[in-house]
Amino acid sequence: MTSIAIVQTAPIFLDKTRTIELAVTKVAEAAEKGAELVVFTEAFIPGYPAWVWRLRPGGDWGLSEQLHERLLNNAVDLESEDLAPLYAAAKKHRITIVCGIEEREGQLGRATLYNTVVTVGPDGSLLNRHRKLMPTNPERMVWGFGDASGLKVLDSPVGRIGTLLCWENYMPLARYALYGQGVELYIAPTYDSGDDWISSLQHIAREGGCWVVGCGNLMRGSDIPDDFPEKDQLYPDANEWINPGDSVVITPGGQIVAGPMREEEGILLCDIDLQKAAIAKRALDVTGHYSRPDIFQLHVNTKPQSPVVFEGESNEEEHSHATK
Repeated sequence: MTSIAIVQTAPIFLDKTRTIELAVTKVAEAAEKGAELVVFTEAFIPGYPAWVWRLRPGGDWGLSEQLHERLLNNAVDLESEDLAPLYAAAKKHRITIVCGIEEREGQLGRATLYNTVVTVGPDGSLLNRHRKLMPTNPERMVWGFGDASGLKVLDSPVGRIGTLLCWENYMPLARYALYGQGVELYIAPTYDSGDDWISSLQHIAREGGCWVVGCGNLMRGSDIPDDFPEKDQLYPDANEWINPGDSVVITPGGQIVAGPMREEEGILLCDIDLQKAAIAKRALDVTGHYSRPDIFQLHVNTKPQSPVVFEGESNEEEHSHATK
């Protein structure tokens, strides 16, 4: 059996440092309860930009700039030491961590944001970075498009794990790419919630013959900081459930075995039997005996995409070759 923990709690909204500290605390709590895998939600660090669903698309320019600047300044640069405390927590507790972050690209323009999920191994190393392939609707005003370089299923101490973010899970070919890599534990951090979303996760569990872990956002009006621009207009009700969470664990057959945790803060624990993922494929293995590669094939470009490619050698290297 494998013990997993889903952390359903509000971040310290738009405060990267304090939210990372909160994550470290939650990892320790989960480890004390025997968890081998800890999952945090979409954009947990430093919080999902929920305001995009309340501003006018293309409008509210000044307010959008204020909020974007704040988000940018609290986004995670993976080229820096931002996540060092989380890496240290994984190593200290010998635990695998999956965590959604706002990522600030740190090599090219150094100002584009991505909706990213990272996987950290129990040795404290960064195992994978996956950037959301297609931001949903107004999210495109905030995030750039990811590529498939992180569309991976990883061998880990808790089984073969793969992750898609929120409505990426509605992309049949993205799901199929994970199925084709033998995913056993399919992780879906999300801002979505409700019965329709949960039923989609149940379908994915049956379709892929895999365990599905849905980790939902939790946020109330009271979680929005007092200095949030135009808070009185955007989030006037402190008791409003901006997002109720709905974290859940689903078997490879589609049955809910933990959750949904709705309008409640806490850590959802569940012990799972990975062998059930293999057994579930006896009748339906969509990338195995139930596929028809003579008719259908999926080709995935996993090459990292970049608008700038630097080719050639430096002048010193060219001179060195010329004199040999």
